[in-house]
Amino acid sequence: MSPEGSENAAVVEAGPPILAPGHTYATITDKIASIVLVQKTKRGWWFGFTVSFALLMVLNLAIVYLLMVGVGIWGINIPIAWGFAIVNFVWWIGIGHAGTLISAFLLLMRQPWRQSINRFAEAMTLFAVASAGMFPMLHMGRPWLFYWLLPYPDTMGTWPQFRSPLVWDVFAVSTYATISLLFWFVGLLPDLATLRDRARRRVAQVIYGFFALGWRGSARHWHRYEMAYLLLAGLATPLVISVHTVVSFDFTIAVVPGWHSTIFPPYFVAGAIYSGFAMVLTLAILLRQFYGLEDFVTLQHLDNMAKILLATGLIVAYGYMMETFMAFYSGVPYDRYMIMNRMTGPYAPVYWTLITCNIAIPLTTLWFAKIRRNVAALFVISLIVQVGMWLERFVIVVTSLHRDFLPSSWGMYRPTNWDWATFAGSLGLFLTLFYLFIRFLPMISIFEMRGLVHEVNAKKG
Repeated sequence: MSPEGSENAAVVEAGPPILAPGHTYATITDKIASIVLVQKTKRGWWFGFTVSFALLMVLNLAIVYLLMVGVGIWGINIPIAWGFAIVNFVWWIGIGHAGTLISAFLLLMRQPWRQSINRFAEAMTLFAVASAGMFPMLHMGRPWLFYWLLPYPDTMGTWPQFRSPLVWDVFAVSTYATISLLFWFVGLLPDLATLRDRARRRVAQVIYGFFALGWRGSARHWHRYEMAYLLLAGLATPLVISVHTVVSFDFTIAVVPGWHSTIFPPYFVAGAIYSGFAMVLTLAILLRQFYGLEDFVTLQHLDNMAKILLATGLIVAYGYMMETFMAFYSGVPYDRYMIMNRMTGPYAPVYWTLITCNIAIPLTTLWFAKIRRNVAALFVISLIVQVGMWLERFVIVVTSLHRDFLPSSWGMYRPTNWDWATFAGSLGLFLTLFYLFIRFLPMISIFEMRGLVHEVNAKKG
């Protein structure tokens, strides 16, 4: 994985290129490192960061008011005790899945096209998990008692309740966040050393040097690095399946119509990858456009991600069809009514909008190579999929709760301005962290991109 050799070797790939020809070790290092160390901060970055930080302040205001008044400021009620908080939690956790899949699974499969997108995809995972993690604690009503969900010794047998899937979430999400953070940080070590050696200011040299952990690029360092990186990749890959499977247990072990379904675990995992790759596509297109990275994030990368989007979209469509089929095939009147209520009830416009966003638009367009290689079209489709997947979580949570077994307990859920403010604030948290990341750390892995040159030279030799 350590690129060694002549700096004048250029990349010439047969077939669709995953790195534009003409790059050498030096040009790759210069272009990526200069974004952090040399280039002036662009006005577009300042504008985006200002907007994101303003949304983050809205989140702080919403949280402070929530702690002062209580969860009554949200639209949740009886019987809809779950609302935006759980919808946003599941949505953000799903978005984080693509980063782990790109980083770990494609690394184990030796897919070289991951190397241009894995760094910012891993960062996206961390920031999405950070945005997701706050919602269950805020939804508790008394977030200062969050430690009741932690696996501390419980001699009295009162807390935590280990038979609750909400406690399982703590195990799954915390493990996922820890492994993802370690995997991201270990992958950064060689690049942090590069920034340390190229930084002109003493403060930057000290900070990058501190986090580089004494990296010198010796054979021993590379050997230990590769062992640790592959080990963490092996640990992270099962998490792609396990984390959202556990999240689906929040619903599927309940007896509520529309939740009690065995298809939820694989259906949730596919949906998570679907929404996650849509977010990666969105970020990749924006970064390659505003930072001139078309020679690193090529049309071949966008085409590959669009194909994965198409594949996971087909699985999601299959999940929708099986959910509807089993509701009628089972003969359970409550499940049958739940499906008909989704299609024709008060939330029918939301349901048909999600079908349009998740199925009709992407699955009728992404079959065509011209669409998969059209940057503007892919950008619009990726945004549509993200909206559709959020609406899917809304439909799953709300439509099953607002009309369950007893008509006497039926009700309607209407999100309040504080619901929307908290959701918008979570977007601000995610984007603020992402803007800081692309400003102070290399958004593309320097040494792995140089590794592409090394691999091509080895094949040619």
